[in-house]
Amino acid sequence: MLFNSERSVLEHVRYTDAQDGRVFDFYVKRDDLIDPLVSGNKWRKLKYNIEQARHKSSEGILSFGGAHSNHLVATAKACHVAGLKSVGFVRGEELSYNSNSTLMDCAQLGMELVFISREEYRNKEDWEYMNQVRHGFPSFHIVPEGGSNFYGIIGCQEILKETPNDFDHVFVSAGTGTTAAGVILSAGPHTKVHVVSALKGDFMEAQVSKMLNSVVFDEELVEELKGKTVFHDNAHFGGYAKTTPELLRFIKTILAQTQLPIDSVYTGKALYELLRTWKKGELVEHPKVLFIHTGGLQGMRS
Repeated sequence: MLFNSERSVLEHVRYTDAQDGRVFDFYVKRDDLIDPLVSGNKWRKLKYNIEQARHKSSEGILSFGGAHSNHLVATAKACHVAGLKSVGFVRGEELSYNSNSTLMDCAQLGMELVFISREEYRNKEDWEYMNQVRHGFPSFHIVPEGGSNFYGIIGCQEILKETPNDFDHVFVSAGTGTTAAGVILSAGPHTKVHVVSALKGDFMEAQVSKMLNSVVFDEELVEELKGKTVFHDNAHFGGYAKTTPELLRFIKTILAQTQLPIDSVYTGKALYELLRTWKKGELVEHPKVLFIHTGGLQGMRS
């Protein structure tokens, strides 16, 4: 095993509301502790893609991401440790290896960066375009942006399997819906899974449905799984990677009160929504709640 998920401890956290003094106890699955770069759900989504690349005797892994992609730098390090090559198609032809710390990390870890236009990047799920990419890199195992494929979902199922898995509620942040799909598939029969979208819009339910269908191939079962899922589409604070003074104050408050580091793109918004849901009285009395820390702290440098 390249990275040890045993570092991802289950941590008890006690939060005290500053306004009314009420106390709320919950648990955190600290996937951010797995590795500084291959942290959180990044290793979960890469683990079996690495195994698949080795099984196919691939030269390396090719994937996609933006200028500050945690996924790309995680892929670069995971491949470096595994003895595989890595290629990253980066959105933005005006960028270079020296544009920011994330891209510099990728380069230092041996990743070949290919900078493409935003128009070309939008074709990354187009069948004809991907055939061209495969033709250019025939010996590489291709992983979609964010690790959003079958192997990524299978890896994310292991998060809850490392816990007692007896929670009333589980909260998880979502970007591609891959981690959420894995968590939903592995959650206990009486667990409500709360999927908190980091992106603006109401498409996350459809995206998670798509990811679930890619694994179970059973629309009736997918609908049953969605019946124990709650989608939160209004905790994005303006959109992906957007922030507000309120969110930044919240992140600082949580760190000072609980020593739990969270980021402003994913985990900060998801934890804010968890506590907002609790304050509104929408959780059962004395619930056992789990917050999955999906990492992302590397991106806070930007």
